[in-house]
Parts: sequence; structure tokens; C-alpha cells
Amino acid sequence: MIITQTPLRISFAGGGTDFREFFKKHGGAVVSSAIDKYVYTIVKKRFDKRIYINYSQKEIVDSVDEIQHELVREAMRKTGVKDGIEISFLADIPSEGSGLGSSSSVTVGILNALYHYQGVTVPAERLAEEACEIEIDICGKPIGVQDQYIAAFGGLRFFDFRTDGSVVPVKLNTNDSLREDLDAHLMLFFTGKTRKAETILSEQRENIPEKEKILCQMAERARQLKDALEAGDYYAVGRAMEEGWEHKKKLASKISNGEIDSIYEKALAAGAQGGKITGAGGGGFCLLFVEPSKRQAVRETLSDLQEMPFHLERDGSKVIFNTGQR
Repeated sequence: MIITQTPLRISFAGGGTDFREFFKKHGGAVVSSAIDKYVYTIVKKRFDKRIYINYSQKEIVDSVDEIQHELVREAMRKTGVKDGIEISFLADIPSEGSGLGSSSSVTVGILNALYHYQGVTVPAERLAEEACEIEIDICGKPIGVQDQYIAAFGGLRFFDFRTDGSVVPVKLNTNDSLREDLDAHLMLFFTGKTRKAETILSEQRENIPEKEKILCQMAERARQLKDALEAGDYYAVGRAMEEGWEHKKKLASKISNGEIDSIYEKALAAGAQGGKITGAGGGGFCLLFVEPSKRQAVRETLSDLQEMPFHLERDGSKVIFNTGQR
């Protein structure tokens, strides 16, 4: 039996510039961090040759081609695992539509588990690359590439998306004190709404040609945030999120709505210094930058929303249980 633990993520600046349609022309950049909320993938050898898959549904099939869960199906094809296996998923958050990168964490996590199931250890870069191939090239999802990379690498990172199509992950040169201070200033609240991100992201991708100026500004803001964090200015995160949220709302029509705007405005009035809706927008989690002395006031103002306490996570996808090779 193999169990992998793959982190979810929050992004602070540059989201949207990780679409290949944009960064292959202009270059892109994102500052993001893994958090200590996870997707767990459990892979176990079966006595028979059937394939069992347990998630919000249960599948029992005889061949990989029959699998309905496209991420599992393509991960099995990619890794060469054919049958005689049971795969289960557990997660710390709603199964989809959270805005915390859960789909990519599933893809990275199942790849990692299936490779270890065969006694193979692959580097984080390969996990990220193959997750991108599965989600974008094979399954045709209208998404960028940041989620796969932060799930695989973990930590607080800057990602440089280059015009040649390559992705360069840079671990930020920060100390423990800065990460602790940043931890103490971040809050997550669940809006109570999950959504299918593909509708929003499809529109966002279609709008790229007319939004290039905004996206270039967002990428530059991520580069500036990297420099600020490495200089010890964690307050730059709040400023970057506030500015980035205003830019992001212009990228597609359903990124925000009256309910989300109200949540954000109430949080600012209670003392938050910046924030954003995570992921594609339209629902999921609201990430806020809040002085520790103001946290209770924000908590009381948003008392109708569920808070999710969290910390930044150093590690990417990893095996936490392994009974040995097949």
C-alpha cells in the first residue's frame, strides 16, 4: 500500500499569467505557496485483476479504458499500471471548486503514488510536467500550469513561466521569521460556494488577447513581490493581493459577484489589508491579509462563513506510507 500526501495551494500574485497562451508570448510569473491542507491518495494492490476507484463515486472496472475518472485513467496510462489495483482519495476540503488547486493536487498525488507503487521515484519537475500533460494536453482543461508545479514542489515559491514554454521554480530566499510572520497575517474563509472553474477559466483564456496589458502588469507585480519578500517585506503580500484582485476581476465576467464583493468589503472594513478569491473566482475560499490584532474583528465580521485555519507548507507531494515495492 502507498499513501501520498499532496498539498493544496494559495497564490499571492500573478495568477492568470500561467496560461501557455499568454506566457509563451509575453512570459509570466506567479508567487504562491503550498499550505498544510492536503489531498491523500491511497493505492493498494488487489488480489484479483479488477480496478477499484473510490472518490465521490465508486468505480469497479476491468480495464483502464473503462475508467470514468479521467485524471486516474490518464495517470494509469502514463505510469503503465494496468490492473489489480484499488485507488482511493481523501481531501481536507470540498472535492472540487475550492480554488485551492485540488484537481492538480489529485493529478500530482496519483502520479506520485502510482510511480512508487512500481518502486520508481520521480523528481518533482517530472510530476509537474506530466500532470500538466494529463490535465491540459490530454484532458483539454482550460487551466494554467502553476497548480501542478506548486503541488509537486511545495514551499513558498516564485514561478517564472518563460516564452520557450519552460517553467522555472524558484524557492524564495526567505528566513523562518518571515514565513512565521506571513503565516500570522493570513486567513482563509470558505464562501460556502463551490463552482465549476472551467466555465470561468474558458472565458478567461478566450479573453487573453484583449487582456494582455493587464496580464503583463500582473506578471510584473509577481516579480516585484518576489523581490519584496526576499527583502523581508511581508506586508507586500497584502498590497499585492489587493491590487491583483482588482486586476483579476477584469479578466472574466464571473470571477466576482455581488456576494463575493460584499464579503471582501466587509473584511476590509473590519481591518483586512488585502485579499482575493482563490483560484478561478466565483466561489471557493477568500484569502485575506490581516494584522494579528485585527483577526478577531475580521472573524466576527465574517462569522457566517467557515474559517479554515492553516499554515504554509514546506513540502510538495510526498509518500507518507509505503509497505514496500510490489
